[in-house]
Amino acid sequence: MSDRSHSPRADLPIVHLLPNLLTFAAICAGLTAIRFGFQGDFERAVYLILLACVLDGFDGRLARLLKAQSLIGAELDSLADFLNFGVAPALILYVWGLQDMSRAGWIAVLIYAICCVLRLARFNVSSKSGDDTEDSSYFVGVPSPAGAFLVMLPMFVSFLFPDMPSLPPLLIALYTVAVGLLMISHIPTYSFKNLAIMRDKAKFVVLGAVLMVAALLTYLWATLVFLNVLYILSILWALRASRKLKTKQG
Repeated sequence: MSDRSHSPRADLPIVHLLPNLLTFAAICAGLTAIRFGFQGDFERAVYLILLACVLDGFDGRLARLLKAQSLIGAELDSLADFLNFGVAPALILYVWGLQDMSRAGWIAVLIYAICCVLRLARFNVSSKSGDDTEDSSYFVGVPSPAGAFLVMLPMFVSFLFPDMPSLPPLLIALYTVAVGLLMISHIPTYSFKNLAIMRDKAKFVVLGAVLMVAALLTYLWATLVFLNVLYILSILWALRASRKLKTKQG
């Protein structure tokens, strides 16, 4: 008798569809962000990228919690990441600040998007091959969600200081290319998901998380600028720590 668990007619608990539904919701958020960007509603477009990031953070964890991981779910998640963190931020940034130098600005956007897809492809290959040679405390290069928020930093600054003169398009284009190159670089960046704390310090972490959420809800643009600056500093610190470790091992 054949195993029903491998039959296409086997029963599937509907709760196991939730991770993929979250992924589809993230895709819808990214596509709608592009729509609002082309309509000139840049703040709402950024809100939707933020929502896509939150949904991206939950779908994989929910799949593991429900033991509902699947190959198609992994592929959907990777495609959603490229849309939400490679395509959507780049197009929104182009419409917002790069149209005045359309050709060079578009080249910067293309470079960023291609770097993002290469970053995701490298991550997928290393995950599927089970390559454990790298320190799990670090990523190799800037992850695509972090790259998306780094590349939108000029927008956050402009929203925080609306009376400030517009940033030069050439500067925005060069910054966009630099963020793209950071994603495909081999510089170490902290993997905060593997961060461990002492149990008696957990209450302070929870309090900090609550304060961070409150700050995002109250002072969104200032908080996003602050988080971007902290992340840039963490990259410099991780690079310094990695070099020290290699010097000791050498």
